[in-house]
Amino acid sequence: MATIVEKAVETSARLVEPLGRRWKHVQAVAERAEALAPAVPAEDRDVLCAAAWLHDIGYAPEIGHTRFHPLDGGRYLRAERWPDQIVNLVAHHSGARFEAAERGLATELSEFPLPTDAVMDALVTADLTTGPAGEALTYDERIAEILTRYPADDPVHRTWVKAAPILKECVFRTEERLAQAQPR
Repeated sequence: MATIVEKAVETSARLVEPLGRRWKHVQAVAERAEALAPAVPAEDRDVLCAAAWLHDIGYAPEIGHTRFHPLDGGRYLRAERWPDQIVNLVAHHSGARFEAAERGLATELSEFPLPTDAVMDALVTADLTTGPAGEALTYDERIAEILTRYPADDPVHRTWVKAAPILKECVFRTEERLAQAQPR
């Protein structure tokens, strides 16, 4: 029987690998999540790694019905009966609530409870310290890259202007937890 992480890898490969560069990003986010796993409780480490593999499946054209990937990914995973914790992490990863508000999809996203725990912080950290082609970036470099890639009138740009200072706290908390987890 496949583990939850193995199932996530298979699902992500099927849906995201055909998207090219996005697949490199997902693989690198999953690798980063594995490195950050000591920052979350032991019982949640597989959940973190599975969510990292699955966080961008909503970009797949066959499930991207709203064209808002966190919502589409969350709905797909819920329909496929994935554990609620993973579904909610994917639906809300990396400040999705801010972009949902910009896109008029806040009500739809509210179908999913917002996780506010160490696992969400670590998933945000893994995603937002990994560039679009899988390169390692600092949080500030990643936000600058996003703001450069999208014009100022784009909902994504407007999202990150608002969300960046708030989500930076996720990175700080994860770094603190990771430092506390390291043997002295």
